[in-house]
Amino acid sequence: MNGDRNWLELQGRVCVVTGAASGIGASVAQRLAAVGARVALLDRDEKGLQARVAELQAQGGQVMGVVCDISDASSVQAAAQQVAAQSGAAYALINNAGLLRAGGLADVSLDDWNAVLAVNLTGYLLCARAFGEGMRQAGEGSIVNVASISGLFPQSSSGAYSASKAGVLQMSRQLAVEWGPQGVRSNAICPGMIRTALSAKFYEEPGFEAKRAAVTASRRIGEPRDIADVAIFLASPRSGYVNGAELLVDGGMSCMLMDMVPRPGYNKTA
Repeated sequence: MNGDRNWLELQGRVCVVTGAASGIGASVAQRLAAVGARVALLDRDEKGLQARVAELQAQGGQVMGVVCDISDASSVQAAAQQVAAQSGAAYALINNAGLLRAGGLADVSLDDWNAVLAVNLTGYLLCARAFGEGMRQAGEGSIVNVASISGLFPQSSSGAYSASKAGVLQMSRQLAVEWGPQGVRSNAICPGMIRTALSAKFYEEPGFEAKRAAVTASRRIGEPRDIADVAIFLASPRSGYVNGAELLVDGGMSCMLMDMVPRPGYNKTA
């Protein structure tokens, strides 16, 4: 395992990552393990979780896997107890597990709406409570909530997704206000367009990636590692005075609005 173990000061600290079997969560877990953290990977995908844990252990990581459905309070509590018994109290929690069920607001089913909120918002609160208890007792800790650019700018036909991520941002602020005096920080990351297993098929369409990249200032699609590196910084003591913040990690897509307004001879987004 490679990494600057000393600078981030995470070596030996217990860090919990939800939705860690794939995508952004898997990358966060890998980066934490690389800098010497003791990482607990949580996911309800047991097979995927086992594969990820085996991979990181083969690289020398101090990791454990816990099958957990974060929308289920008893499952989260059991996971927190297992992590505490095996590794000790958590220093950092990266709330990352997410769910998307598409649909317009006029006709999205209430079952789909509630399922998304149960994972994307309520699940974050359940994990913050379960793993944050030890942080508050210890007088130190960091919670990193992976939200989305969709929590700032609505995405049509995404069901409850945008609403849930907007809720994550407000909840993250509230956690900072309520738990900051007890030494626990809470910050949020808003990823832009990130290439994950969920979006991989989109990029198989000829020309699709180029069109998407053109609406970012960096002219590229983000990778899970781009979010992971920000997450481990926010989780670490190095960001000790960052609390209640929201960091937009989108390659500059959010500042491209005026460049997307048609101006013959000037536009460079196409």
